[in-house]
Amino acid sequence: MRLICTDESTDENSEENTMPDNTTITWYGHATWGITTPGGVHVVVDPWLSGNPKCPESAHDLSADVVLVTHGHGDHISDAVAVAQRGDATTIAQYEVGGWLESQGAPNVIGMNTGGTVATKGLRITMTQAFHSSSISPADGAYGGDPIGYVIELESGQSIYIAGDTGVFGDMALIAEIYNPVIAILPIGDLFTMGPLQAAHAVRLLGVKHVLGSHWGTFDALTGTPAGLRDEIANLGLEGVTVHELAPGESL
Repeated sequence: MRLICTDESTDENSEENTMPDNTTITWYGHATWGITTPGGVHVVVDPWLSGNPKCPESAHDLSADVVLVTHGHGDHISDAVAVAQRGDATTIAQYEVGGWLESQGAPNVIGMNTGGTVATKGLRITMTQAFHSSSISPADGAYGGDPIGYVIELESGQSIYIAGDTGVFGDMALIAEIYNPVIAILPIGDLFTMGPLQAAHAVRLLGVKHVLGSHWGTFDALTGTPAGLRDEIANLGLEGVTVHELAPGESL
């Protein structure tokens, strides 16, 4: 496992704030996402497949070129090793989580930490902070480090921000200033993450015009919805923002 701790920025004015070019984003339910980049790289974020009640059965054998894990909770990490092994993927995670994944058989693990950037398969992937908790496999007492999010800079130079599980925080404005994401994947379910109200303020801080809701609709306790996010964005007077609503298995 390699520890990567470099930190480089992109010019916030280098790309117009439009949808990512030649990029497909697929929701597999809960917080599991697939991103196919302009260069054909398949990225899978937080793989939770076979135990995910919203994941289509057709996606249970998903593979990837790159696997990104935001933290150690089971609803984000349960299928990470299997997905990575099927594609002999590069697996990226926070350092302690990466060590555990490697011990379980994940190939090509890169252990990073907040603020670090790694270049792999034509992409630049930066680890950002998140405010949540993290733990791995309580039965064996593994330490889960800190929760994180990611900015993925595509081959086109455009960036996607994946917040991971988090509440809103003011430094999302710095993510906007430094990385200028054109679309954000934000948790909206409430209870365990921010709900629509905080997510609308995250949209304001990030300045994005395109948003996808994550970590919602899986269980009754997750009450936040894309419709609720649209309402809160309207209440803030934000104009020109599109909240894209996908059913599990659908792509943008």
